[in-house]
Amino acid sequence: QVQVVESGGGLVQPGGSLRLSCAASGSIVSIDAMGWYRQAPGKQRELVAVISSGDMIRYADSVKGRFTISRDNAKNTMFLQMNSLKPEDTALYYCNVKGAVVGLAVDLWGKGTLVTVSS
Repeated sequence: QVQVVESGGGLVQPGGSLRLSCAASGSIVSIDAMGWYRQAPGKQRELVAVISSGDMIRYADSVKGRFTISRDNAKNTMFLQMNSLKPEDTALYYCNVKGAVVGLAVDLWGKGTLVTVSS
């Protein structure tokens, strides 16, 4: 069984920073890509940033220059450093893991961590 768990969300003032973490544990053989997505109230889930096993990175235009994604392949963990946060960054942030367990490709989601940007 594989688990994906996010942490690091919270309440922060506009202009502040937060660092999100995502840990994948269990019987994962390999991870191809890890990504952060977010869903604000009343809106669809959207891509924030994604990083491949070869460290190819893609960001949503709305977070470029403010957010930085990184990963520790040895520990199956991923991070999202969020700086200069804006109220429109308020959302439930989800971790996505695409990889493989023995004999099976998997596409896994965590339950999310809430980020609230408000004064």
